[in-house]
Order: sequence, then C-alpha cells, then structure tokens
Amino acid sequence: MTENRFPIEDVRAQFPALTITDEGRPRAYLDNPAGTQVPQATVDAVSRCLIESNANLGGFFPTTQAAEAVVEEAHAGMADFLNAASAREVIIGPNMTTLTYQMSRSLGHRIGPGDEIIVTRMDHEGNIAPWLQLAEDRGAVVRWLDFDRDTYEFAPEALDPLLTHRTKLLALNHASNLIGTINDVKGLAAKAKAAGALVYVDSVQYAPHGPIDVQDLGCDFLACSAYKFFGPHLGVLWGREDLLAELPAYKVRAVGDYLPDKFESGTPNIEGMAGLNGTLAYLDWLAERTAGEAHRAPYRHMRGRGQALHAAVDVFAQYERALTARLIDGLKEIPGLIVHGITNEADLARRVPTVSCTLAGVAPREIAKQLAAENLFVWSGHNYALEIVRHLGIDETEGVLRIGLAHYNTLDEIERLLALLNRHFGSV
Repeated sequence: MTENRFPIEDVRAQFPALTITDEGRPRAYLDNPAGTQVPQATVDAVSRCLIESNANLGGFFPTTQAAEAVVEEAHAGMADFLNAASAREVIIGPNMTTLTYQMSRSLGHRIGPGDEIIVTRMDHEGNIAPWLQLAEDRGAVVRWLDFDRDTYEFAPEALDPLLTHRTKLLALNHASNLIGTINDVKGLAAKAKAAGALVYVDSVQYAPHGPIDVQDLGCDFLACSAYKFFGPHLGVLWGREDLLAELPAYKVRAVGDYLPDKFESGTPNIEGMAGLNGTLAYLDWLAERTAGEAHRAPYRHMRGRGQALHAAVDVFAQYERALTARLIDGLKEIPGLIVHGITNEADLARRVPTVSCTLAGVAPREIAKQLAAENLFVWSGHNYALEIVRHLGIDETEGVLRIGLAHYNTLDEIERLLALLNRHFGSV
C-alpha cells in the first residue's frame, strides 16, 4: 500500500499532537515504541468521563452507573481487540510490567523447586525479570532461548532441547521492542503446550502493528499496553478463563472470586478506560474509512467489533511496511551504520517498524540529541532490552539509536530524518 492510497492526512487530522510546532518547526514523533500519540476521540472520552461519570463503582445513582458502563465497555472492547472468548478474560491495570509481576505471583503457586521456566534473549525486561525473580523465590531453574545473531530470529528448532517434563512456563515476546522481529508465537506455543507448559506472551510491541487473535495463537496469557496502541496509560492482560478462575489472586478480602474483578482490586482507572474506549472508537472509524473486503475477510469469524478492529490494524500495517522499507534502505546508505534487525524488503512482514541501529564512532545518545534539536523525536539506550544488546555484543551503557514508526508517520518525516542523519553523521 502506498501513501497515496492510505488516507494519511485524514488519519493525521485525528491526532491533535501532530499539529504542535516548536518555533515554527513541526514535530516528528518517531519515538512510538515507548508510547504513541492519541486521537481526539481518546481525549474527548477522558474529558467526558471526568465530567459525566466521575464516581466509584457499585452505587445506584447516575454517575456510578455511567462509570460501570465505561468499565464494562472497556473490557468488552479489548475482548474484541484480542478476539478473547469473553470479557471475563480481560484484566486491565496500570501497565504490562505490573500486570506481569502480579500474574507471576499467582503462577508461583504452580512452580516448585527444580521446575523450569524458559525466558528468551529477545524479550523486554518486563517479561524477563518477573520470571527470574519467581524462579529465585521458588527454587526453579531458568533456561534461556537464544535468537540467531545473523537472522535476528529464533531458529525453528531452538526451543526443542529446552523443553523437558519439568518445564512449567515459556515466556516470550510477540515482537521485539529493539530489533523489531515478529516471532512465531503460534508455533512456539504449540511446542511448549505439547510439553505441558503454560505460555505467557508479551505483545506490547506487536499490538500497535498487527492484529491479535489469542484463540488462534494458542497461548495461555497475553499482555499489551494501551499507550503503545494510541490509548491512555493502561496495561491489558488476557488469560484463559479456566486458568484465571483457578489461579489464586492477591486481593483484598472484600473482593469476590469472580472475573476479572479478583485481579483488579482497588478503584480502577475509570477515565483511562474511557480513553481506551475512545481509542477503539478511532479504530472503528479507521476501519470504516479504509478497510475493504480483502482486509475484513480473514476476520469474518470474529464476533462483535472484532472484525472491524482487526481489519483496521491490518490496513495500517501494510502502510507502515512501505515506510519501513524506505527507512531501512536510507539508513543502510549511511557509511558505518548498522541496522540491527531484519533488513531484506521481502522479509519486512516478519518485523514491526521498530528500527534500531548503531553508527561507528558515535554514541547513540549524541545522535538522539542532535535529532531532538531538529524536532525529530527518537530514543537511545538499551530500551530495557538488556539481553538483546548483550547477546549482540552492543555496549549496554550506550545501546542503540531506536527509530519507531506508527501509521500516522509520513514518508516526508522519514526523508527529513535521513537527510539530517546524512548531513550531521554521513561522513563520520
């Protein structure tokens, strides 16, 4: 899909932050892997909630009833976004890392001395540290799944020798927040499940760039963060209902054992959930505006809004792929620059548009500072992907320059970035 066919100007008009200028210079938000901008529908929903439904839950008066409707809509909407079997399978909390720590404590009841947990060298710390600490607490053994340094992917057979009758859990990411690789979650999950293990997936980086069907993936848990897919600062955890019902929850005594409430103790972030509803409404709009039969057909089996939400993501994933191809091609032309990740244009469907690179002789933070001075926003450092930079032999104190695209970015922004990189660092 080319930029001309994708209604990029209409899309950008939905995001008020994209109109901000600094001393007349437009901002280019290329920092999206750490958090995306939000559409006006999200802003309006938060504001409306704080005016019309600013009350706690469980009462008989209009504001509390309106608040309950907001919370119910958010869980139902995310069930459609993930193609969950039920809204009871959706837990909404502060962020992916906090939810993962919470669930690791519950899952600890299933893990004892000598049991084994598999984590990967490709994951964000949010899907590594909780399991390392759980293993330490429970006397379990940690096994590491390495990725290939040349392909930036897991070899198809890499998981096989790690699985034993003592394997209790495989924790892996859907897409890397540093090298961008999209992993074969379905295939890896099938192997782990055949060995009797549970599968916990971090989908934070994938959710803004690809449709998610938890029933098709075959995992047991999947976590993502709304602020990475154009929503407010919330985390979302999906789990199989039978497992969630069985697992103990660390909660106050006044909360019952019904789902998902037993994992959501305390007053929820109701205005945040309202904002999430606004984000999903934006995706509905985008589907109506852009998604034809070819995009909807693969999701005809989904109930409710699932078809539209998945089709919308499918549409802009194609648009992002074209931008990613130009970004990578331009970066590869800069002498001394290395892109750490899949770069072959024919293979871009196996990566998200999170592109990390290093330039010989220049610290990534110095490049990021120079770009920030020109109003191009990028990240530098290890980006909490400690195991990746170590596995690739990159200095973790310096890390990489990370450029992350979203569907509201433009080809002009990429050309502007490449021109500045060439001007300031092309002859280093």
